[in-house]
Amino acid sequence: MRISELAQRAGVTVHALRHYERLGLLLPARTASGYRDYPESMRREVVFIAMSRRIGFSLQAIGELLPAYRAGRLSIATMTEALQHRAAALERQITELQAQRIQVLEHASWLREQDRRQRARTRTPSPWPKAAARKDRK
Repeated sequence: MRISELAQRAGVTVHALRHYERLGLLLPARTASGYRDYPESMRREVVFIAMSRRIGFSLQAIGELLPAYRAGRLSIATMTEALQHRAAALERQITELQAQRIQVLEHASWLREQDRRQRARTRTPSPWPKAAARKDRK
């Protein structure tokens, strides 16, 4: 099948398929006229790559798992372990992002306080007293 058909059937872009090929993740055959020719079995590999990318695996990590996947030797234990490592990495990222969020909010609060102080220092009273509103005006 041609690249556009594989892209459509696997739910990815043609650009992504070309990128995977440049990285050596996909090795399509070529027709006599130079067109890429993907076997039906490659759709399954592309779906594996796309799903792995969606949950945050790097293309390098996918490349390490792909040979076993192709050969049907990627065990559930191996995949479960890889997923556990990914979940742990996500937990670390979440913790780091929460700490960073706190720092951002503290900095914003500090800046608001600096602004409030600056405004209080530069506020000068008017030299003219405000006229009292008279209720008896008609």
